[in-house]
Amino acid sequence: MNYGPTETVTFVEAFVDLYEPRADRTVVFFPPAISIAAFREAAAGRPDLLWGVQDIHWEESGAFTGSIAASMARDAGASFVLAGHSERRHIFGDTDDAVARKVNAIVSAGLTPVLCVGEQLKERDRGEVEAVIDRQVSVGLSELGDDDIGRMVIAYEPVWAIGTGRTASPQDANEVHELIRALLVSRVGDAVASVIPIIYGGSVKTGNVEELLSTPEIEGALVGGASLKAADFAELCRAG
Repeated sequence: MNYGPTETVTFVEAFVDLYEPRADRTVVFFPPAISIAAFREAAAGRPDLLWGVQDIHWEESGAFTGSIAASMARDAGASFVLAGHSERRHIFGDTDDAVARKVNAIVSAGLTPVLCVGEQLKERDRGEVEAVIDRQVSVGLSELGDDDIGRMVIAYEPVWAIGTGRTASPQDANEVHELIRALLVSRVGDAVASVIPIIYGGSVKTGNVEELLSTPEIEGALVGGASLKAADFAELCRAG
């Protein structure tokens, strides 16, 4: 919940001056819904800058005040949708089943879901990382066919390393990414699993992004607070 329309335009104008298009990576913004039109206008000259929405409802329409449908996001020009972001799970109470329904709705609308999974500190301390990740991945994909699973992105975001200044070590993060890859292989096989990007989100910043991206299984970053300064985000987008 940062940057209304006016601030969004200012941010995008600064960002495009600092970041040149690159063919070897994908850059995606997730502005607040109220700032989508402003983002689209400000970034109109940069088709390399894709965008998505932060959340959707799984229903196509109805009395769900404050929510948007995946088809509405598509109609507005979105390419991606976050599903199961840690704040949606732990602040707003999204259950694994709700996340699965959202993922299915996103795919049905022809958009790319970014399924977010990750453990809380108490779960890590109890040795439950594997069980939590297994459950969140398995349920999150439960309503999709194998071909649809191949169209998504998985984001590992350890809840204890988000907005706390703490960061999972590259080794810790890589181990969980390896686990996620193994779960995908068991679900859809090597060929499909190998093309699914697994990205990391947990206090990613300019000071640690290169080390994180240098690990074998981390294929990108889901950036939070460090994306709020155009110069920092441009540097992050050039990393790796």
